[in-house]
Amino acid sequence: MKRRSARRTAPWLAAAATLATSALLPAQAQTSTPAPPSKSDQWTDAITFGLQIEGGIIGNAASPRNGINFGQSFTDKSNDFALNQILATVTRPLDPKATGYDFGFKLQALGGTDARYTRWTYFGQGQSGSRVQGDIVEANVLLHTPWLTEGGIDFKAGMYSTPMGAETIDPSTNSFYSKSYIFNFGLPYKHTGLLATAHVTSVLDLYAGVDTGVNTTVGVGSGDNNGTAAFMGGVGLNLMGGDLTVLALAHIGPENPSMGPGAVQDANKYNREIGDIVVTWKATGSLTLITELNYIHDDNPFITTANGSPANGASAYGIAQYFGYSITDEVTLNARAEVFSDTKNFFVAAFPGNNAFNAVESGYALTNAYSVSGNSGTTYGAITLGATYKPKMDWFPVSTVLLIRPEIRYDASLNGKKPFNGGKDNGAFTFGTDFVLTF
Repeated sequence: MKRRSARRTAPWLAAAATLATSALLPAQAQTSTPAPPSKSDQWTDAITFGLQIEGGIIGNAASPRNGINFGQSFTDKSNDFALNQILATVTRPLDPKATGYDFGFKLQALGGTDARYTRWTYFGQGQSGSRVQGDIVEANVLLHTPWLTEGGIDFKAGMYSTPMGAETIDPSTNSFYSKSYIFNFGLPYKHTGLLATAHVTSVLDLYAGVDTGVNTTVGVGSGDNNGTAAFMGGVGLNLMGGDLTVLALAHIGPENPSMGPGAVQDANKYNREIGDIVVTWKATGSLTLITELNYIHDDNPFITTANGSPANGASAYGIAQYFGYSITDEVTLNARAEVFSDTKNFFVAAFPGNNAFNAVESGYALTNAYSVSGNSGTTYGAITLGATYKPKMDWFPVSTVLLIRPEIRYDASLNGKKPFNGGKDNGAFTFGTDFVLTF
């Protein structure tokens, strides 16, 4: 896949100054060429600082007594405004045109209700039951090398958001306020480790990495819920001049807690395999289609559901189709259709307690969490319709982007189960909106 573009303002400013000088000064002045910026100036000029705020509300037509939008994590509280994120970022991305060595970094901190789900295992257990919490999303260093391949090899070391999936923790890159079943239940959120991306050609990228696991960091019992490493690998394709891209990644390693009241027997011996493919096609200048395929399987025969039912190993698989059509520069219409099958009711669960999700991952007792009763499995379907309104903000004194995203969503059980609205219904209708303000 193409590397993200870094901001390189200094060469453009220098070029503009040269053109202005040639137009205003005598001919002999044109023989004087301004000294280029030093390498140290160019490196620091690419450092950017960002602040982003997201808040919103998801209404539930049934007003469930437990206040939970089942099937949703980050937007799980019904009929209640949430300050999802205050996201602060300092980054120096790699130069995508670098032919030699290049160095960068990314530091990103999050405060808000989303941190209930993004926190590393064991991170911030002392934050009581507060709904608004804090998290370090990313803390990593970046290195580009001119080694072996046409485009060189990029390395990322430290804490970083998963490269898997069509949706991300950063809301500004998503089409909707609510997240898909695949994002919520079929993928990691973050990793700690080393990830290498080899740009073999302009068409082919290869990924390989080692990390501590899903949503874990270093330190068994203090940052990692077990003592075994995990591995990531895959392929990226950049076709049709970038109009068609494919990202296929797999992550394999033990993910169940090996200690604490919620420990799983032989946790370090059995792997959880996660595979995800995202195909993005810019069909026209206005229409973008994204297809995501997901599969997740846990080998451990001793795992149980959030309700305590034996799962004896568990699998889930899903497909999501996204449609985005830009009417104008300010308005885009969006749609998402998804089917996700949880064969043992192990992966899809609700976490009413503000620390419940982190507690379950960390090996604490399974409290304030529940899933559909029994292990015969539930297949979920969801359709989401929405729009993104991006008004012009030229009047604002600093560079600002505002996104307003209303949506309506219908979730249903496709095999007769009743997981929604406190276990009363086989379907749920939700509607809401959020705003994302980026400085």
